[in-house]
Amino acid sequence: MALEHVLTEPPSGAAADWTVPQGWDAYSPDDHAVWLALYDRQTALLPGRACEAYLHGLEALDLRGAGIPCFDRLNDRLADLTGWRVVAVPGLVPDEIFFDHLANRRFPAGRFIRRADQLDYLEEPDVFHDVFGHVPMLTDPTFADYMQAYGEGGLRASGLGRLKNLARLYWYTVEFGLLEAPEGLRIYGAGILSSRTESVFALDDPSPNRLRFHLERVMRTPYRIDDFQQIYFVTRSLQELLDATLQDFSGVYRRLETAADVAIDAVLADDEVVNRGTQTYAAMRRQAQQRA
Repeated sequence: MALEHVLTEPPSGAAADWTVPQGWDAYSPDDHAVWLALYDRQTALLPGRACEAYLHGLEALDLRGAGIPCFDRLNDRLADLTGWRVVAVPGLVPDEIFFDHLANRRFPAGRFIRRADQLDYLEEPDVFHDVFGHVPMLTDPTFADYMQAYGEGGLRASGLGRLKNLARLYWYTVEFGLLEAPEGLRIYGAGILSSRTESVFALDDPSPNRLRFHLERVMRTPYRIDDFQQIYFVTRSLQELLDATLQDFSGVYRRLETAADVAIDAVLADDEVVNRGTQTYAAMRRQAQQRA
């Protein structure tokens, strides 16, 4: 959602809601081997890093199996827990399609999987990112309600010209969110959970700013799609996310009309700072690009 390379019309064979058959029987042994390699690597890394809701969901869904999960069997377990289902789509779909799926407790997931030489980075989300990263969180009733509320909010916002701001909320929560726990910061964002390198960077590296979640601050903050994040927002609880999303956004959108974007590396005077970052990593990357 709100990323590059979004399809503009459904390809041949897609339904009116852009869903397609998963085609599980078409996966090759190499495809399943990639899933298992990624799964084993991430599950060895995430204890002590991922939030408890995610780890509980991962256990409840038993996603390892013999390879890439079959959505039909996965949906039997997921629907029993929170009423959500995973539906296969041919790629990144238009916003209104995406919102409608979420509003009706359907999570659209890509069906392709990366190659063995792409384990560490892939520009577009594949089935590992979508299912391993996102779906375990959908077993948590509060987060499941948050995702539905986000979809409903997206449908209302489509005609108001604020989709850019709404996309930032998704990015900094569903994809790259951090959660405060008694033991320290924990990950709940799928973009981190499905990435070995960012699972370490997001919690351990001194470079990024880590700021307390505030709805309008998040909506004013651009994000990076090509590298580690320069800022992460930390929520006190999943209930805080849900409460923020259930409010009437009309006043928020009116204020955003005259509110400037906040620089991605900025810390404002009224920000509640969890960790002030050095921004060293981003500076080094800029220098390397200038020399190239």
